[in-house]
Amino acid sequence: MRKIILIVLGIIIIAGSVFGAIYIVKSNTKTVGPNKTIAKPIAVKTVKNTTIPVVVKTNGQVTALNKFELFSEVQGIFEQSDKLFRPGQAFKKDETLVKINNEEFVANLKSTKSEFYNLLISILPDIRLDYPEHFEEWDAYVKDFSVHEPLQPLPEIESSNLRYFINGRGVITSFYNIKNLEVRLAKFHLKAPFDGILTEASITPGTLVRPGQRLGEFIKPGEFELEVALQKALVDYVEIGDTVNLFGIDKKFQTKGKITRINTQVDSNSQSVQTFIMVNDSRVKEGMYLEAEIYGQLVKNAYKISRSLVRNNAEVFIVKDSVLALKQVKPVYYDENTAIIKGLANGDTIMTSNLSSAYSGMLIKLKK
Repeated sequence: MRKIILIVLGIIIIAGSVFGAIYIVKSNTKTVGPNKTIAKPIAVKTVKNTTIPVVVKTNGQVTALNKFELFSEVQGIFEQSDKLFRPGQAFKKDETLVKINNEEFVANLKSTKSEFYNLLISILPDIRLDYPEHFEEWDAYVKDFSVHEPLQPLPEIESSNLRYFINGRGVITSFYNIKNLEVRLAKFHLKAPFDGILTEASITPGTLVRPGQRLGEFIKPGEFELEVALQKALVDYVEIGDTVNLFGIDKKFQTKGKITRINTQVDSNSQSVQTFIMVNDSRVKEGMYLEAEIYGQLVKNAYKISRSLVRNNAEVFIVKDSVLALKQVKPVYYDENTAIIKGLANGDTIMTSNLSSAYSGMLIKLKK
């Protein structure tokens, strides 16, 4: 009897637990209303493809196209020339830039010429006896000889026997030794190769100048070159002859230039290519920094958008029947803020809002 009572109680407890659980579940259930999708307001534009120029922006430092670093090849005391040897001093073509005292060298040159003159006189009797047909021209050469004047060319030697004789007496060797000294004498006076300006001066009058010493720098104003480094990917969009808009750092200065050279070598560290822009403007100064806008190739049937609108480097959102859809495009060129793309059709409606939560199939409405 006791067992039967325990069994009945157990059944009652289990049944009560089951019904209690069902009641709790039913009491926590809420009725869910119908799902309502909210359309996102976005900005759009209607696509109209056009021809768009690729504009590459970069910057660099200006250097003079014609620039000479002045070095001495001789030794002596620097003397003041007709104009001050100071930065900013202008010189006309063939005016003396640097004048180095050459008195000792000139004296040695005249001594060498005098020895050569004596040598010529010593061979005249032999020429009279052995080569009488050539005596007159050699005698005239000796009579016109002067240690104060530049050495004149020797008489033409047609006879091989006379040539052997002249060479054997050391005339030819002495002649070219003197010509070499005359060439060296000209290096005591450095002349301006063109109308220009001295931009650097490393010496002052009275300075002892030594061979190989740097004396200064001389440039031709008005003709400059801007060297810029273009990333390899951008080089395909520019070519020699392209027009370049140039600006000063403060944007107040503006001029134009043209690409004259593009290096074929890629810098292994920066993966950039040297590109050179010719600038003909008297307002430009050596060492100026300029910003460049290079107008390169024209991209036909293209559209420009904010680069942030390009998804996965090849897709943009368009609107169809108030729903967003991704469309494949081909990016042609990127700059800092924009992208030139191809692949959109005229009349496509493109989303211009930068909406990070956008997805294909999203219901939208146009911003008013």
